[in-house]
Amino acid sequence: MSRALVRHGVSLSVVLGACGVAAAAGDRVVVYCSVDETFARQVLQRFEDRTGVDVEAVFDTEAGKTTGLIRKIRAEASRPRADVWFSGELFQTILLGRDGLLTPYVPGTAADIPQRFKDAQGLWTAIGLRGRVLAFDAKHTSAGDLPVRWEELAESRYASRLAFANPLFGTTHGHVAAMFALWGDERGRRFLGELRSGGARMVDGNSAAVRAVMAGRAGFCMTDTDDVRVARRRLPSLELRYLDLGDGGTLLIPSSVALIRNGPNPETARRLTEFLVSAEVERMLAESDSGNIPVRPTLRNELGMELPPSTNLSYDRIADAMKAAEGAVREILIR
Repeated sequence: MSRALVRHGVSLSVVLGACGVAAAAGDRVVVYCSVDETFARQVLQRFEDRTGVDVEAVFDTEAGKTTGLIRKIRAEASRPRADVWFSGELFQTILLGRDGLLTPYVPGTAADIPQRFKDAQGLWTAIGLRGRVLAFDAKHTSAGDLPVRWEELAESRYASRLAFANPLFGTTHGHVAAMFALWGDERGRRFLGELRSGGARMVDGNSAAVRAVMAGRAGFCMTDTDDVRVARRRLPSLELRYLDLGDGGTLLIPSSVALIRNGPNPETARRLTEFLVSAEVERMLAESDSGNIPVRPTLRNELGMELPPSTNLSYDRIADAMKAAEGAVREILIR
């Protein structure tokens, strides 16, 4: 079940800086959010405090990250309840746009975001990158004993020690789709089959995969950079490695922001969208425990953050492969 962030009831009449004018009494906005709740709450609270707009946020569970809320958006298409989609990934957002469930809007605050991270029709804007990594406990696993390519994880010597989140959900869904997009269906299906036969452990989510490593139930796991950074507070020896997808780098996944078509509060939805894609919010995510890497080059330079080597796959190509990857996961791993 989704967890709702109950409206804070802030009634401030604070004049907005770059985000507009003071809120009128009764101004509200509903946001469906799959960005990790700990970080998203801070961002949305700042918008509330600054504007006086009443924000109602609905979050998804860790195990069903993104997917549950996507289903809600689709189910409510004829009478949307939400105004803004604030997602911890991009691929499902692209699919929502293709299905006519988003409204074009080009935020003025996104002018300095590179075009790769903006939809050509204005259906979405992306911010705050996280990398797909292999996490391991350096006290028990030597870096020299790890693979250098994602595809190597299917080898029996690695698969038996691997934990990974259910690929029907969240960023693991997009990661497997990227494998299918780059490798083709045959290699992608073989990879999944060898993970299963090799004894890889499938768990509910990325954080559960990291906990399996921390508890010694797995030698390493597929996860996101933010899950590793957060877990290091409890296990400082937890390390990460960027593996090669096959064309020179790993997958970097941005968060995304979009207006839901025919949402009930379009004016406040646009104001929230302007805020969410701003450099201020990218800075907040970068400086949080999540450590998201800004898509804005100038902000990366200012914060001293570098992009790790990245796959050359376009986000559209990965979205194209989502259906084939999901079908293979259901047939091979969820049978």
